[in-house]
Amino acid sequence: MTARLCTSALCAAAMLVAGCAHSVDGTAVRTPAGIDEDSRSPVDVDTVLLERAQMQAITGAGADLTVVPGMESKTPVDIELLLESVPPQCQWVFAETQVFGTEVEEFHKSTFQNPPKGGLISQAAAGYRDSDVARGAFDNLVSLIEGCGATGSGPAIVGDVTTTTDAVHTRPGSCGRDYRVKSAVLVEVTFCAFPDSVPDIVMSNILANVPG
Repeated sequence: MTARLCTSALCAAAMLVAGCAHSVDGTAVRTPAGIDEDSRSPVDVDTVLLERAQMQAITGAGADLTVVPGMESKTPVDIELLLESVPPQCQWVFAETQVFGTEVEEFHKSTFQNPPKGGLISQAAAGYRDSDVARGAFDNLVSLIEGCGATGSGPAIVGDVTTTTDAVHTRPGSCGRDYRVKSAVLVEVTFCAFPDSVPDIVMSNILANVPG
């Protein structure tokens, strides 16, 4: 996909797919929160994500790593304006409701940028009512990734794909997405312009906070 200059926080998600890594500002428009009202998830996903200071230390960016304005989310977000820019099999890259499924009990995502190095990294966790539902969401996501990879756009959008029993990684160019399922939680780490060791450490630290 062709890199493009993004002018709002909404484009941060697109950059993690397209491979451009410019600093952004502005405020994204989101659907009203409410997913975690009366949550049946045994895990409070707010407690498993890393604090900004931890992300600064792991990335090595220090104070240069800042939160992308408007990109703290408590509900999955779909970027409808970009859905038609990719094949139907790949629309999940702009649709978090497809990535995490319809049975999310609670959700939290935050996105950080490192403007001096052109880096972006996000962390997200979705809680489900039990481990079976979380596993179902993960298995469905793997199918979505495989479906996109089989299209002509697959190399640019998902790149190299590595799948294990509880993890799947995509590596299109200098960007990537990592997913892991543990207990009743599906964790996502996305990044651009950071070495693979960084998302690996972020993911390991998040999973250490997930009981079970």
